[in-house]
Amino acid sequence: MFSMKNWQQGKKWTNWSNNIVSYPATYYAPSSIDDIQQVVQNMKKNQTLRVTGAAHSFSPVAMPEETALTLHNLRGLLSVDQKNLTATFYAGTYLHEIGPLLAAHNLALINMGDIQAQTLAGVIATGTHGTGVTLGSFSSMVTKWGFINGLGEYIEHERGVDDLSEALHVSVGLLGILVTVTIQVMPLYSLHYVSEKVNLMEELKNFQQTIRAHRHVEWFYFPGSELIQVKKMDVVAPVEQNKWARRLNEANLQIVENGLFYVISELCKWQPRASNSVSKLSAKLVSEGVRTDLSYRMFPSPRSVKFNETEYAIALPQFEACMEEIHVELQRGKFDVHFPIECRTTKGEVGMLSPTQGGESAFLAFHMYKGMNETPYFEWVQMLMRKYNGRPHWGKVNDYHADNIRHYYPKFDRFAAIREEHDPNNIFMTTYFRRIFQ
Repeated sequence: MFSMKNWQQGKKWTNWSNNIVSYPATYYAPSSIDDIQQVVQNMKKNQTLRVTGAAHSFSPVAMPEETALTLHNLRGLLSVDQKNLTATFYAGTYLHEIGPLLAAHNLALINMGDIQAQTLAGVIATGTHGTGVTLGSFSSMVTKWGFINGLGEYIEHERGVDDLSEALHVSVGLLGILVTVTIQVMPLYSLHYVSEKVNLMEELKNFQQTIRAHRHVEWFYFPGSELIQVKKMDVVAPVEQNKWARRLNEANLQIVENGLFYVISELCKWQPRASNSVSKLSAKLVSEGVRTDLSYRMFPSPRSVKFNETEYAIALPQFEACMEEIHVELQRGKFDVHFPIECRTTKGEVGMLSPTQGGESAFLAFHMYKGMNETPYFEWVQMLMRKYNGRPHWGKVNDYHADNIRHYYPKFDRFAAIREEHDPNNIFMTTYFRRIFQ
């Protein structure tokens, strides 16, 4: 979780996994929209500013160079529209704060991912998503953006069929600082969760049917193993899990999925060649079971074992062929990796920089334990994903640069033009983005 204790002049800035480090000269923690406007208007020539969010990105997308700004003091629910089922928040609100705030009004988020440490601004800017072939990313929930552009102007824009909406959909913070956001919500609900351990090849045969039979389906493929974990969740009427059962489940997650997994991860770091055996053992030890609770308690999972991650979206019909190729390669034990590959689905979204590019997509997330060498593994992933025309998640390790960005995003030049209109002085254009926009 973000802490203001580290938000001090002269301190280094680092992301959650510590693979990105910088030393910004100035830190700001504004408490109002006016304060942010003043910061932007006072930026000096050739200085850059980044809003750092919760620092949960694995790419330099949020890395500050000269100036770092946090929205930590701009959090909370501003208003609720029960008739239209929308809620307006300050964009600095953390995801773990949203569930209880909405539940007090008998409302809930439509979808979430499995991490709840990020800010609304961060997940919207990067297109962060959960799973569900009929559901979109956080960006797709937005009905109105309130942002401060590079000229210090506060602009509110309602979603429509227009270029600015398509550019704001996934803007990676290049059009301005998102400070307020109105999102589509739904009546409070619970989720019934089932975790199963199944055979990979058998489940591949049923994949397309399974993802349409359940609201949420998530796979965890353990490199080299014939067994996978499949998680399914479906909407049920609001009901809360027994308090003691919830505490027991949380304790199990902390002890087994974090404590024990940390120990075996340290073993793999010390003895990398054990990774393949550890992966297969982990698949056998997958916990199966069922439970039901309010949705905001069911979506996230605690993640205290640190890792680096790259993630790609591919066209949904290509998923089975891609997984078969991955399985064949990882059975050979070429890479020292024991973290499972996380497989999720989303609907297509209209956004100039959306990795889905309007089509139903499968997202495959590849992880490597912090401290182990991810380079050979991630380079192989990049090569493989080119074959399937995979587009990287903006917040994960990616290979975006000026030579390939237009291949990934045909409307990139239009996005670049809109970006220049809203940030003509390149306040938000750090070294990472200059490599892409050259």
